[in-house]
Amino acid sequence: MRYFEQHIRRVTPYTPGEQPKEAKIIKLNTNENPYPPAPGVRKVLQELDADLLRRYPDPAGEPLLSAIAEEMHLKKEEVFVGVGSDDVLAMLFLTFFNGDRPILFPDITYSFYDVWAEMLRIPYETKPLDSNLLIKKEDYFCENGGIVIANPNAPTGTALDLPVLQEIIERNRETIVIVDEAYIDFGGESVVPWIREYDNLIVTQTFSKSRSLAGMRVGMAFACETLIRYLNDVKYSFNSYTMNTTAIVAGTAAVSDRAYFEETRRKIIGTRAWTADKLRDLGFVFADSVTNFLFVTHPVIDCEALYTALREKQIYVRHFSKPERIVPYLRISIGTPEEMQTLLDAIKEYMEERGAL
Repeated sequence: MRYFEQHIRRVTPYTPGEQPKEAKIIKLNTNENPYPPAPGVRKVLQELDADLLRRYPDPAGEPLLSAIAEEMHLKKEEVFVGVGSDDVLAMLFLTFFNGDRPILFPDITYSFYDVWAEMLRIPYETKPLDSNLLIKKEDYFCENGGIVIANPNAPTGTALDLPVLQEIIERNRETIVIVDEAYIDFGGESVVPWIREYDNLIVTQTFSKSRSLAGMRVGMAFACETLIRYLNDVKYSFNSYTMNTTAIVAGTAAVSDRAYFEETRRKIIGTRAWTADKLRDLGFVFADSVTNFLFVTHPVIDCEALYTALREKQIYVRHFSKPERIVPYLRISIGTPEEMQTLLDAIKEYMEERGAL
């Protein structure tokens, strides 16, 4: 084996949700928003001066940074923006997790965390969720190099009670605690205001879900000014121009339309509740979700086989092959009411054919 082959940084990559190319499909596998972005997004993109594209974008992401800070009632110095929350989270791992103690996160959570840890050679330990797929707070009352908690959690769709989350942060003042709030707008309560109380807390959010901008890649982090400064120092040493001009103007337009955001958010929450009732009528079992998806299983139906059958009907949901405990589950993104009705009809037909109804 040649020298360079001995020193390649090898890692098992993250597996993203399938992006089918067919035109007429129902895509409920990647937690995208079923509604278009705010009307102002289309307008600013249509009116964008093409001459701007020959120039580098603003390294700081202005005016997006200012718009987000105003929306969140924060100072600009407490906000960081990046290319989706994946880029932001990866930058956080790179910046803050450089010790020899293991960082901690749940065994069932966003599956990019262990990929970043492996790639960056960060020691880590996963802590098993309990039988209800919830965090056991005592698992995080130990020496560690940092903590990462998705709240609400993916793929389970559940959220920690805020007193529990606060106790975890309080017991770990010596290390960085990252709270990943990718799905916070669909029912959870954000802890962004806590960054003024806890100088070791970093909260991340994204425009991919509730703002309908998955294709633009807009993410952000909130923390005290000192942590944001450290984060920017690493960013500007790694890639000064992370966000492109179109993402900056589209993101600014999206965050500026609060009324449209609230309208689409209410639609998704309402459709989630209706879909949950219908699935429970069919015998599916799942915890109450505060996200834009449901994480379901069934005592009789093989969910992996159901996933395959739905895919053959051009209905895409998400099935995970690991960890083993969640193999019996499907994650179903919330689409439009029409899409969810088509899904329910297909599931009912599948169950009837097998005598499960």
